[in-house]
Amino acid sequence: MNLSGPFIKRPVATMLLSLAIMLLGGVSFGLLPVSPLPQMDFPVIVVQASLPGASPEVMASTVATPLERSFGAIAGVNTMSSRSSQGSTRVILQFDLDRDINGAAREVQAAINASRNLLPSGMRSMPTYKKVNPSQAPIMVLSLTSDVLEKGQLYDLASTILSQSLSQVQGVGEVQIGGSSLPAVRIELEPQALNQYGVALDDVRNTIANANVRRPKGSVEDSQRLWQVQANDQLEKAKDYESLIIHYANGAALRLKDVAKVSDGVEDRYNSGFFNDDAAVLLVINRQAGANIIETVNEIKAQLPALQAVLPASVKLNLAMDRSPVIKATLHEAEMTLLIAVALVILVVFLFLGNFRASLIPTLAVPVSLVGTFAVMYLYGFSLNNLSLMALILATGLVVDDAIVVLENISRHIDAGIRPMKAAYLGAQEVGFTLLSMNVSLVAVFLSILFMGGIIESLFREFSITLAASIVVSLVVSLTLTPMLCARWLKPHTPGQENRLQRWSQRANEWMVGKYATSLDWVLRHRRLTLLSLLVTIGVNIALYVVVPKTFLPQQDTGQLIGFVRGDDGLSFSVMQPKMEIFRRAVLKDDAVESVAGFIGGTNGTNNAFMLVRLKPIKERSISAQKVIERLRKEMPKVAGAQLMLMADQDLQFGGGREQTTSQYSYILQSGDLGALREWYPKVVTALKALPELTAIDAREGRGAQQVMLIVDRDQAKRLGVDMDMVTAVLNNAYSQRQISTIYDSLNQYQVVMEVNPKYAQDPNTLKQVQVITADGARIPLSTIAHYENSLEDDRVSHEGQFASESIAFDMAEGVTVEQGSAAIERAIASVGLPEDVIAKMAGTADAFAATQKSQPWMILGALVAVYLVLGVLYESYIHPLTILSTLPSAGVGALLSIYALGGEFSLISLLGLFLLIGVVKKNAILMIDLALQLERQQGMAPLESIRNACLQRLRPILMTTLAAILGALPLLLSRAEGAEMRQPLGLTIIGGLIFSQVLTLYTTPVVYLYLDKLRHRFNHWRGVRTDAALETPL
Repeated sequence: MNLSGPFIKRPVATMLLSLAIMLLGGVSFGLLPVSPLPQMDFPVIVVQASLPGASPEVMASTVATPLERSFGAIAGVNTMSSRSSQGSTRVILQFDLDRDINGAAREVQAAINASRNLLPSGMRSMPTYKKVNPSQAPIMVLSLTSDVLEKGQLYDLASTILSQSLSQVQGVGEVQIGGSSLPAVRIELEPQALNQYGVALDDVRNTIANANVRRPKGSVEDSQRLWQVQANDQLEKAKDYESLIIHYANGAALRLKDVAKVSDGVEDRYNSGFFNDDAAVLLVINRQAGANIIETVNEIKAQLPALQAVLPASVKLNLAMDRSPVIKATLHEAEMTLLIAVALVILVVFLFLGNFRASLIPTLAVPVSLVGTFAVMYLYGFSLNNLSLMALILATGLVVDDAIVVLENISRHIDAGIRPMKAAYLGAQEVGFTLLSMNVSLVAVFLSILFMGGIIESLFREFSITLAASIVVSLVVSLTLTPMLCARWLKPHTPGQENRLQRWSQRANEWMVGKYATSLDWVLRHRRLTLLSLLVTIGVNIALYVVVPKTFLPQQDTGQLIGFVRGDDGLSFSVMQPKMEIFRRAVLKDDAVESVAGFIGGTNGTNNAFMLVRLKPIKERSISAQKVIERLRKEMPKVAGAQLMLMADQDLQFGGGREQTTSQYSYILQSGDLGALREWYPKVVTALKALPELTAIDAREGRGAQQVMLIVDRDQAKRLGVDMDMVTAVLNNAYSQRQISTIYDSLNQYQVVMEVNPKYAQDPNTLKQVQVITADGARIPLSTIAHYENSLEDDRVSHEGQFASESIAFDMAEGVTVEQGSAAIERAIASVGLPEDVIAKMAGTADAFAATQKSQPWMILGALVAVYLVLGVLYESYIHPLTILSTLPSAGVGALLSIYALGGEFSLISLLGLFLLIGVVKKNAILMIDLALQLERQQGMAPLESIRNACLQRLRPILMTTLAAILGALPLLLSRAEGAEMRQPLGLTIIGGLIFSQVLTLYTTPVVYLYLDKLRHRFNHWRGVRTDAALETPL
């Protein structure tokens, strides 16, 4: 059956079919979203709970633990971790990748509701949750600065105006605000005045709560009109609260201003943001899943002038961070690489054929195949990103292969004197099965990735399907458009009328075939030596795979750095701020830094700060992001009690089921015995700090947070009629920044915050001034029933999988791979000798690397099995697929040797290159073996004669397709612009593998074919089965 026959007969229909493919692809291209990497949906839910004033241990035991027990019953939870700090608990749940996030969210809400009765009664609100995707970095950060307004007012503008407007922009997901908090009325009590007038803290709290209410008041009406009833029940500003009567003493009114300082401030005093040298409020903008980053950012930028116009004149809206320029540059570079690859492939075809008309035929196959692939990408919901564009770049060298095989075979028949129309029928029919075998087996390689699951399947799904789609489209084009054009455009060969390039091309081809024939004959006479070289190649493969340095993914230069400032445990906000200033100024003065934004305090604690560093474009700085980090580390001033950790921001982040670490990698210790954990954690930290393979180690140095333990004499308290609830209530009122009332506005809600004047909260001795009321109404100081003791405690309590845990963050030293660093850590931990009840494990990127490292050999084996099964079905043979697969070891050696020789690292991108090599290299073997089988069936040649003739006849298309694939990958290897880190390893793997395999397989394939053919005959003879050529016709 000739599949190409109907298309050769109907040129108009064939051309319109190709135009339809181009049209669908062109329309789809304009609809594809843009992103740096494929959308990876890590189902992660973050639960946040707050209880102002509660210590980390109280938050962990009364909030985190009940929630974790409820969440532990939810199916599909992959990891669960929590972090409790002063007044705040954050629980992070990461589910299995195939878990529906919406269904998981419903179960999380049900678990929160179920734990309601187990949570502290003093919580003003139930814990809340939100769905997040930690693999998606913010697309833009805006800052608000002003020389006139306070930061609380800026935060209010950001919350009530900007956040709402930005959330309505197409493609915008969550908008987070940091750097301050909402305005609030702050009431700072004077303990001495309260004691003097005999006023209890609860009296003040109840008076304020009762004075500021917002309740429905109904209406009155007569027969004609209706009046809404309103009252001055809402107090909005500090001055409205000052005159509130708290108490009557000797007939005189005691007002709030007599016992407290009332001011307009902010909810949380321990929260501050900055942009460059200015105090600022930051708006961190995330995109919706699947949204086009470029379009979303452009739409936001278009809205900025209008947003600036509605803000007060003294407020400046600044662009602190924008990911779109780097993404644009990366995609532009990828698109230019694609065009260069197309040009190089066309040049190869032209040089080999020496005929412009003939070269134009496979040239047309490239745009039709590539543009048609966009339609498939759109149907699957893919985006234009680094990996999908890499797939298209590599497809350039693959989609032309089919057209070259068809063209070369038809041209050979025309040169033999057959008319072009008949030659097109005959040539297309001869290679139809060859094309089917080549492409179906190649598609099988990439589709096998889809069955691997986990991170690899999620990351490479778009790459695999995009490349497979381009191959399928090219197969259609090669069986329809290419033979039709050959029938009408190719002319019979007329001796003596060749142009200079054609004559040069013919002489070059004859010379290559002659040299190849001589060397091939020698190899066929020394088959055992050739077979031995193949066996050696397999051994070298294994040895190289062991010694080649391995990593997870190449380190990207996204133009951004993330900085974490970690202060010693227990550092106050006022002490931490000047330390942060030193780091900020040091980073900002670096020549490669364009801007710095960040904040200190908030839910992360007063001794922690976050910094987002925006670098200048690559063209304006001479070094990479990683080199900038190394330079900053060397030049950073030493700051007592604080440390700055920097890492290059990556498009893809792992370890989303845990708290954000301060470095690229992290190591976790967990135990059910808190005492054992505290005993062994410092020993592990010491062991890791001694490793030269690690750098920028961030670990807790003991329990350094100061704690005041109030020891209540319960017997004495009982005699005086004082219970523990009264004690904790008075402490909560005094020291917790307690929110005691809510002010309702038309756009937002604001809090009334009560605490003692900060000057009375600077020393534990001030506790003596706090008074409680006895059963008979007398007022006594706390010192009557209690004393306090100073101790050191944790400023945060972490759990991992419901067990107490501690983490160590670190980076790899320069030149050290993840594999080498992980091995060094394992040796160090083994020397420590941890007990069985303390579990140590990698987390985040290192954990993901370990998981993929174990599965890599099985993934390669799975791809080989998939190819074998497909070829076995197509050829109806157990033996011939083995001949084809025998070409693969040489490709592995070439790829691994190239990586090792050039000092590279074997990453997941390199693994992707190996999969591609499996598909490309076997195509050359299929070209030889398929023709050899045809010659045996149709002309009755012996195996030795058939495989020799097949090798010589297929030499030119093999060289053309291989060189096209090499030049298609060459721009990836030579790329130096944005995004090159992801492309270079793929180009190196493919080029190194193809060059080495091309040299070797031209000789090993015919030798293996002869040995396996002999084995097949012996096996069939033993079974008593005929081995006539007629019985070996493939499907």
